[in-house]
Amino acid sequence: MKADALRGHLDALLLAVLDGEPRHGYAIIEALQERSGGSLALPTGTVYPALRRLERAGYVESAWSTVGGRERRTYRLTNAGRKVLAEERSAWQEFTATIGAVLMPPPATA
Repeated sequence: MKADALRGHLDALLLAVLDGEPRHGYAIIEALQERSGGSLALPTGTVYPALRRLERAGYVESAWSTVGGRERRTYRLTNAGRKVLAEERSAWQEFTATIGAVLMPPPATA
């Protein structure tokens, strides 16, 4: 997948993988890969700064936890993050419907 295609959507993707359960940074990266069928292999240098930005905005909270005997920062959605995620999902549906209407040829008529 082209990196340019992700521009403007990274925050929504991160919020989406945090929807439902808290995750530590590496688990977030793994969830993105898994949900995308391997198409999204984002480096930590992209993900962690975005998580810090989302935390400063109040959309995620983090806390240190022990996972497998290792100390890791675990991130979870806040109520504000859930609201933003719902808005992002709605905007994405509208965007894909609009672009799809233009890119997809109309059905052939007999």
